[in-house]
Amino acid sequence: MVDHGAVHNHVLHCADVGFGVTDLHGRLHWANPALGTLVGVPADQAIGRSLTALLPGAPETPQTGLVLQTTTEDGAPHRWLEINCTPLPPGGELLYRIMDVTAWRDRELEATQQANALRRAQVLGRMGNWEWDMATDRVLWSDGLLELFGLEPGTELDYAGYIQLIHPDDRGMIEHALGVAGESGDRFAYTHRMLVGGAERVFECFGEVICDDRDQPVRMMGTCHDVTQDRRLQDELRQLAEEDPLTGLPNRRALTRELERHLATGGTGSLLLLDLDNFKDVNDLRGHAVGDRVMRTMASALRERLHEGQLLGRLGGDEFAVVLPGCPESEAAHVAARLRDAVAGLPLVAGGTTTRMTVSTGVAGFSSGEGWEAVLANADLALYASKAAGRNRVTVYDPAHYADTAKRVSVQDRLRKALDRGNLALHAMPIVALDSGRTLGYELLLRLEDGQLPLLGPADFLPAAEKSDLVLEIDRWVFGKAIDALVAHPDPNLRFDVNVSGRTLEDEDFADFVLDRLASSGVAPGRLGFEITETAAVTNLDAARNLANQVRATGCRIALDDFGAGFGSFVHLKHLPITGLKIDGEFVRGIDTGGRDAVLVSGILEIARGFGLSVVAEWVERPAQVEMLAKLGVSVGQGFHLGKPRPLRNVLPATDGPDGALSGHTVTAEDGRRFQ
Repeated sequence: MVDHGAVHNHVLHCADVGFGVTDLHGRLHWANPALGTLVGVPADQAIGRSLTALLPGAPETPQTGLVLQTTTEDGAPHRWLEINCTPLPPGGELLYRIMDVTAWRDRELEATQQANALRRAQVLGRMGNWEWDMATDRVLWSDGLLELFGLEPGTELDYAGYIQLIHPDDRGMIEHALGVAGESGDRFAYTHRMLVGGAERVFECFGEVICDDRDQPVRMMGTCHDVTQDRRLQDELRQLAEEDPLTGLPNRRALTRELERHLATGGTGSLLLLDLDNFKDVNDLRGHAVGDRVMRTMASALRERLHEGQLLGRLGGDEFAVVLPGCPESEAAHVAARLRDAVAGLPLVAGGTTTRMTVSTGVAGFSSGEGWEAVLANADLALYASKAAGRNRVTVYDPAHYADTAKRVSVQDRLRKALDRGNLALHAMPIVALDSGRTLGYELLLRLEDGQLPLLGPADFLPAAEKSDLVLEIDRWVFGKAIDALVAHPDPNLRFDVNVSGRTLEDEDFADFVLDRLASSGVAPGRLGFEITETAAVTNLDAARNLANQVRATGCRIALDDFGAGFGSFVHLKHLPITGLKIDGEFVRGIDTGGRDAVLVSGILEIARGFGLSVVAEWVERPAQVEMLAKLGVSVGQGFHLGKPRPLRNVLPATDGPDGALSGHTVTAEDGRRFQ
């Protein structure tokens, strides 16, 4: 026969749960070994002692579910004890059951901390998650997501209530996406708008469907990310990429795309090119601030005199263009004449005096089957004819205008002969530390020195070169001469930056040519830098990326020149593995006049710092610009105030190098200041 009393005593003796009985005075008169372990005194020694003295905080009256944290004098880890105290009839004794719940409590605290950390991460990341039980139609939302929706944490929100918060135009799209996912079991993604606190927010959502053993959807789980700021930035960058920052008009990219769209859809019409006459005189005599004001006034005047559907844009500099859909050349000439007369009659007040401007215009019709480049070239030829005829005229394109093309061919012939006969030269423009005036390197500039008239500057011959493959040979010549000079002058502090034309970007063998020359000559790659313009990089993004990858892999520097000229490269910058930026001079030119240039330069600096890129400011022409650039954090610049371009042979020590004897000296900090 089983002795149940003995069994019970054995269980109590072996249990890891403490049991004890106190008398009317709160003294233990029975305890099992586990209780002694929990109070830190052997059970036989605990008998007769007050339980509350052995375990401070223990209840003296019946109570259940008390969780008590204990500490020890020897520095042992804390413990959590769950205490239940119940009366034992009939004499008033109390039965204590004490359990060590430390492990459970720590897990609970850890889970709580993890949940709080997740919530903080979601709040900081402006994202959250949700889970939809499709059988019960109950949706569980993370507190972080509810806060993003403008709701209090813990708010009950079902699917129908969620849909009501969505922008009405987006509800159908969401219901369709979730419906398709529910039927197919595929993942889903959508972007929607929501009105939160009176402001429109944009959320990007991704999710998946959870199916049961029979492949039937039972739950949906998703995440939502508040991308409002990103979307606004994208919209602003898209606007900047297609908008002229000075006038607010569409820029060259936007205008040529519109022209291309009309041609691709079989449209006909005309293109006007308008160029302000003698605008350079305004800038030179009255300053660039006045010139900018004139440009904005002109833009406004032209825009007011055009009809809906007629697109006015600024191609750059003092040149505007108008796309006139469905407008034949004869009618377009009348539109151009009306614009010309409006400009001529517009008084411009600057510096206390009134001046008037005139505009020369070229007109070219277009129809399907033509390319936008050809249409633009024809209008350009007509514009040059207006200039040649005395300015302030409207000229409709005529095939006879190809005489101008012959002129370009003549320029190309001069370049070919100069390349063959050694009549090309390199000039060096110092790149200077703004704080000390120390020359950090040189940008190499190409010059034509063939002794023929008229004299041609880079702006005259480089565009002609880029219209043929001649520019590929010229770029190789320039880089070859630069490397030869670095070989002849092994000073590691002598560094060159060399420009790469847009056409050369498409030359698949160019990078190998330069890098092989570097490797065979033993020149440290870091002494040679490549520069590509923003326009060339955006137009030839894949080619620019390939060149940058090859150049950086060998240790050469590569910078984006004229950065910010159209802001088109902002959206592509993360895909270009460049090492530096050169801030376009348009932003530096007026940086000390209190305009918006300082704000734009600050933005470019922040972007450069975020990408770990070096920064050089171009067109530094006055001491006040240096002071303002330094305040903004720009440390390196170039421009006539810091040092004018000089023949390369004049800035290098005398040597019997590959170009013959090069006389001169290395530009020092003192030389840099001498140019100021």
